[in-house]
Amino acid sequence: MSRNASLPDTTPASGARWTASVVLSALLALFSSNLPAVAADTGTEPSATVQAADLLDTLPVKGRAPKTGYERSLFGATWADVDQNGCDTRNDILNRDLTEITYVTGVPCTVKTGVLADPYTGTVINFVRGTTTSSAVQIDHVVALSDAWQKGAQQLTTEQRTAFANDPLNLQSTDGPTNQQKGDGDAATWLPPAKGFRCEYVARQVSVKARYSLWVTQAEHDAIAGILATCPGQQAPATVAAASSATVVYYANCSEAVAAGAAPLYAGTPGYRSGLDGDGDGVACEG
Repeated sequence: MSRNASLPDTTPASGARWTASVVLSALLALFSSNLPAVAADTGTEPSATVQAADLLDTLPVKGRAPKTGYERSLFGATWADVDQNGCDTRNDILNRDLTEITYVTGVPCTVKTGVLADPYTGTVINFVRGTTTSSAVQIDHVVALSDAWQKGAQQLTTEQRTAFANDPLNLQSTDGPTNQQKGDGDAATWLPPAKGFRCEYVARQVSVKARYSLWVTQAEHDAIAGILATCPGQQAPATVAAASSATVVYYANCSEAVAAGAAPLYAGTPGYRSGLDGDGDGVACEG
């Protein structure tokens, strides 16, 4: 995989130049070597972690390029087996994000059933493979393909765009209707309904855009910065952890959660679902 993609020229304030160099150098160390990364030759020893807010400051801020010429096929075959493990990318991500998984043939690859604790909505979704049921769980491109096309991906090679479309960091299993609602929106136009997941969500967008030398619009930059301001120290991830194999916790109502000593419930933690979060603030059963 080529690693020649370079970050478009930026002109950070002099006080920020050293920080940007350190951030970019650390980014190279964090991201896997078989994916296109931001080129940086800073001579600085990379840090162990990179804060999403610092990484955001290294992204160029530009207007959208025309969508002219965009086609899904420009990002390679849909759900290609890019890691050549014998399992297409969709099933790789289902295997990562679902628990209680069963397989079509008994061999770990094609997921037949499973349970998704959806971070976008805070709900628990039972996945069943089938022509009328598979769409209940869809795989979202955290940075949408069309958004990427309008913000730098036109300059990437087909190989790099294919890597982008199948990069686990840029993929998340979620509720089908919610994924359809997002469309190709960026952080300025769409955010996950579960507020408790928004910091991690935009941090992943920042990491992906840095990895593939993409830019952000001013509105997008400001929206991401505003969210990250609510979670100081939020790290820019290089990978996504597999879902816990622990049994999914479900409370029919807040009385059950209180009786179990689990309240309040926070988005992304066992037992939380949006149906218990009346004000949609990412904290359920807090009363």
